[in-house]
Amino acid sequence: MNTLPFTATECVDAFSRGDCSAIEIAEATLARIEQTNPALNAFIEITAQRARREADHLDRLKRQGQPLGALAAVPYAVKNLFDVSGITTLAGAKLYATQPPASQDAYLIQRLNRAGGLLAGTLNMDAYAYGFTTENTHYGATHNPRDTARSAGGSSGGTGAAVAAGLVPMGLASDTNGSIRVPASLCGVFGLKPTFGRLSRTGTQTFVSSLDHLGPLAATTQDLALAYDALQGADPLDPVCAPRDIEPTRGKLDQGINGLRIARLTGYFDAHAGNEARWAAQTAARALQAIYEIELPGVAAARAAAYLITAAESGALYLDNLREHIELFEPLSRDRLIAGSLIPAAWYQQALRYRRWYLDRVLSLFQQYDVLIAPATPITAPLLGQSTFTIGDREFATRPNMGLLTQPLSFIGLPVAVAPLWPNTHLPIGVQIIAPPWREDLCLRVAHALEEVGLANTRIQRG
Repeated sequence: MNTLPFTATECVDAFSRGDCSAIEIAEATLARIEQTNPALNAFIEITAQRARREADHLDRLKRQGQPLGALAAVPYAVKNLFDVSGITTLAGAKLYATQPPASQDAYLIQRLNRAGGLLAGTLNMDAYAYGFTTENTHYGATHNPRDTARSAGGSSGGTGAAVAAGLVPMGLASDTNGSIRVPASLCGVFGLKPTFGRLSRTGTQTFVSSLDHLGPLAATTQDLALAYDALQGADPLDPVCAPRDIEPTRGKLDQGINGLRIARLTGYFDAHAGNEARWAAQTAARALQAIYEIELPGVAAARAAAYLITAAESGALYLDNLREHIELFEPLSRDRLIAGSLIPAAWYQQALRYRRWYLDRVLSLFQQYDVLIAPATPITAPLLGQSTFTIGDREFATRPNMGLLTQPLSFIGLPVAVAPLWPNTHLPIGVQIIAPPWREDLCLRVAHALEEVGLANTRIQRG
């Protein structure tokens, strides 16, 4: 192939029509990665042999007239905290470099494999998933394809960069405090953090068990829904995974937004948003005819409690390794992990109690509104190495505060999609589309509506 199908949907259609073979798609993908990745450092490991093997298998199935999966011949890649059979699961950490390779794929990779996806490799991240910039001392920083002097966001920066650069049309990531939504916003792609417990976490490296979510990033809303539908499925091996049936969303995208009561979040979300972020939320609100503006109760305290839970659980998780192998730890995260291990249990319990109170207050708003919208990040992509950013007369440390607007939402496990908008700059910024628990379909419908009117798009160059 001279050109790579641009989206996952195009890959499926081109393969099913016979316009190209799966191995041609795989080879074109691998060639693009080889050409482009050195400037981005999105991929940590390229699984070329596996992608070719999976493509050959699909081509045989097609020749035999066998049924093909919903993702047949779609290349994808995964954040390197997902187990990939035969590869050591690094979670961005030198600490794990000497661990044996995974004996089997993570549950979600198994689902994508059964659907016909082609795994192209594993992707860079902040060590342990603790950060918002994917500046990794041991494996290097990931560069934003929109401006390689800038951050791709984190902790799933490799996934955001790989999709934004057109290396793969979709990728898997995790989101504890914003790690799907921040890269989606800064790199200018679509992302979905499903409801807490909606997708299985079996075969992934834990960061903060009570906050960890998994989900996809993609080039279009059609691709995002296609990926999410393939990922759904109850998993009895994950005690957090909800025993829910598969609820397809792709067929609902064109239902539109008529009749939906959409409100824009103000207060905290305006106060912690720079000019571009406020523009994005206000512009999306106008396009969606969101005439309501509301304030969430206790948002600042929710964000503080999310940070406290994150620090306490991650500190406890890594405490033994901190005692025995502190020299192996990421310098950018080491002190935060140590501090987290010292948090009193009473503080942690109080944060959990606050989460329950806050969740009840936010859920009550969905009696009046179907969907809420807010900026995804306070600013567009910062420069790599940029230590602070300013909003109004307030200065914030960059690495911990790119999640100012995402943490109050993942804290209570709500489903959130991100749609990328483009201010009058070369840099994108996302809006969060927030729905009640288990209503990912609403998130995706609203994101699709923004895409259909031309307001949200990924501006990925074909080639």
